[in-house]
Amino acid sequence: MLAYIGLGSNLNNPKEQIKRSLISLNEDEEIEVSALSSLYKSKPIDGSQQPDYINAVCMVNTHLTALELLHVCQRIELKQHRVREKKWGARTIDLDIIIYGSQVIASKKLVVPHPEMMNRAFVLVPLHEIEPDINVPVLGPLKKLIDKIDTSELIKL
Repeated sequence: MLAYIGLGSNLNNPKEQIKRSLISLNEDEEIEVSALSSLYKSKPIDGSQQPDYINAVCMVNTHLTALELLHVCQRIELKQHRVREKKWGARTIDLDIIIYGSQVIASKKLVVPHPEMMNRAFVLVPLHEIEPDINVPVLGPLKKLIDKIDTSELIKL
């Protein structure tokens, strides 16, 4: 199954945090990281006073179910000392399953496609970089989603 994971960090050397999480993903014997976007710098989405984020999107090939993949992502976040004190608060690492094949999932633990992806340039632009022709389940062609949002403050590193 092809899945896409959004990665973000704004604490404790964000570039290194993203690198460590990618290594951890790839070390799982059920996951192969097969593509990685460039890194992008973005402002906090809530406009709060916190450091800018570094974001990327990776494509993985896996035999895990979406829920199993979520558990792997959460274990990596814990290993990298992710603390969930405040919604949209600063974090060492955030791993979000953006797309999981063509599946549409709506459960208490996981919603796929990611419910906010269509509003986030820091997800759509890196995803477009690695998979420009993807048709996002329920949402449609990625290019049309990008055309609807402001990408002016997103900085490719």
